[in-house]
Amino acid sequence: MEAPPVSPTSLWDNIPEQLPEELFTTLLTRPGIRLERIVSRGQATPTGEWYDQPQDEWVLLVAGSARLRFSDPEQFIDLRPGDHLLIPAHRRHRVEATAADEDTVWLALHLEPGPSS
Repeated sequence: MEAPPVSPTSLWDNIPEQLPEELFTTLLTRPGIRLERIVSRGQATPTGEWYDQPQDEWVLLVAGSARLRFSDPEQFIDLRPGDHLLIPAHRRHRVEATAADEDTVWLALHLEPGPSS
C-alpha cells in the first residue's frame, strides 16, 4: 500500500487582516500533547486575570515580541523571536503585552500531566 502524499503547511497561513482577539490554531494533537499556533497583535491578558494551567506549557516566540509576567515570585520576561521557555504547571502567569504593530506568533506545546503528576 502506498503512503499518502505529504505536503507542508505554513505558520503564516490563515492569519486574518483584522485580528480583534488572539487567534488560537491547533496544529497537532496526540495523546498527552497539543501543539498550537497563537497569533497576537497587541493583545494582552485582561487586567486581573492569570493563567493557572494544570499542564506544563513550552512556548517559542517565532515572530514579534511579548512580555510575560509571573507571580510567586513576581518576574517579568521579555521575549524576542527565537526565545523559548517552559512554564511549569500551575505557575501563574499572564501576557502583559505583545507587539501592536506586527504579528506576534507563538508556538505553544501543552504537555498533559503524566500518571504520577
